[in-house]
Amino acid sequence: MSLPLTYNFRNVFVRWRATLATVLGVALVVAVFVLVQSLAVGLEKSSANTGDPRNVMIVRKGSTAESSSQVTREQFRTLVYLPEIARNAAGQPLVSADVVVLISQPRRDNNGEANVLLRGISPQGPALRPQVKLVEGRMFVPGKREVVVSRRLAARFLNFDLGGTFKSAGKELTVVGWTDGGGSAFDSEIWMDADEARAVFDRENYSSVLVRAAGDAAAHSLTNRIDTDKRLPLRALPETAYYSAQTMAAMPIRILGNFLAVAMSIGAVFAAMNTMYAAVGARTREIGTLRVLGFRRRTILLSFLIEGAFLALIGGVIGCLLALPMHGYSTGTISFESFSETVFQFRITPGLAAKGLVFSVIVGVVGSLLPALRASRLPVIAALKAA
Repeated sequence: MSLPLTYNFRNVFVRWRATLATVLGVALVVAVFVLVQSLAVGLEKSSANTGDPRNVMIVRKGSTAESSSQVTREQFRTLVYLPEIARNAAGQPLVSADVVVLISQPRRDNNGEANVLLRGISPQGPALRPQVKLVEGRMFVPGKREVVVSRRLAARFLNFDLGGTFKSAGKELTVVGWTDGGGSAFDSEIWMDADEARAVFDRENYSSVLVRAAGDAAAHSLTNRIDTDKRLPLRALPETAYYSAQTMAAMPIRILGNFLAVAMSIGAVFAAMNTMYAAVGARTREIGTLRVLGFRRRTILLSFLIEGAFLALIGGVIGCLLALPMHGYSTGTISFESFSETVFQFRITPGLAAKGLVFSVIVGVVGSLLPALRASRLPVIAALKAA
C-alpha cells in the first residue's frame, strides 16, 4: 500500500518552525556552493570567450603562456611573409607582434598593489581582436607613451582614469582611452604600441605573434609549416584553443568550492537529521497508526526520505535565489599563468543552478536516512502507546 505524499507535505507546513532551520541551513550551503562555483565558471568563460577562430597564436616551443615566451625579431620577419597569412584591403599582412609585460599598480581605496598585464600590440593588433571595442576616449598614438586600459580594469586600479598617468620602468604613461573586451581575457589588459613597449621596458624580442590565416586550410598548413621548420623553434595553435587552455586559475577555486561545500554540507546534514528525528519523535503515534492501517516499513521509510528531500529542495531553491543577484558582478583574482590581475564576472548558469539543486536533494536524503530508518522500525504497539 502506497503512502499519500500529501501526508508528508502537510506535516512540513504544520511543523514549520522545526523545519525552517533546516531549510535555511541547506539554503546557505547551496548559496555558497553556487557562488564559489560561479567564480570558476566565470574564469573559464572569460578564457573561452577570448580569441577569433580565424587567428593563429605563435609562441616559443615549450612555453605555456605568452609571459614565458620569446619570438625574436628575425623570426617575426620570417613569419610576416608566409603565404598562408591573410592580408587586408591595402595588401598588408594581418599580423601582430605582441610584447607582454607585468607591471605593478596600486588598487583603488588603498587596497595594496597587484600585477597588471600590459600588452604591446602592432598596428594590425586591434583588427585581429574585433571583440575589443573602444568605449571612451581614443586609441593610443605610437611614440607618445600612451595606453588604453580595459574599463573593468580601470574600475579596480587607482591611476587608470581617462587622462590619468602612471609610472612604470621609470617612464610615465598616459591613459587616453578605455576598452571593453566583451567579457574576454582582454578585459584584464592594458594596450600600447609594441615597439614602444619594447623600448620602454628594454625588451629585445617579442612575446608572441598573432596572425590571421587566409582560411581553414591555410591555418592547418601554417601550423604544420611552423612545427616542421627548423629555423623556427616555435609552436602555432588556434587562438581560441590557446585561451581555452589558460584556465588553471579556475581549478583552485573549484577545489575550494568543493571543500567548502563538503564542510558546510556536513553541518546541513546534521541539521536535517535533527529536524527529521524531531519529526519522528513528534509523530510516533501517527507512525504506529500508519502501520496498523497496513502501510509497510519500506513505505514509511520512503515517505520520510521524500519529506527530507523535499525540505532540502526548498532550501536549494532559496539558495539559488540568494546567489542569483551576484550573476554578472565583476571581480578579480590572480592568474596562475601570468601572475597578473584577471578580471571576470560571476556566471550563474542554468547547469550550475541544477547542480545546486541536486546537491541540496542529496544533503536532504543523507540527513533523512537514519531518522527514516528509525521511523520504519518503530514497534507498532509501543508507537500506539506513545504520549
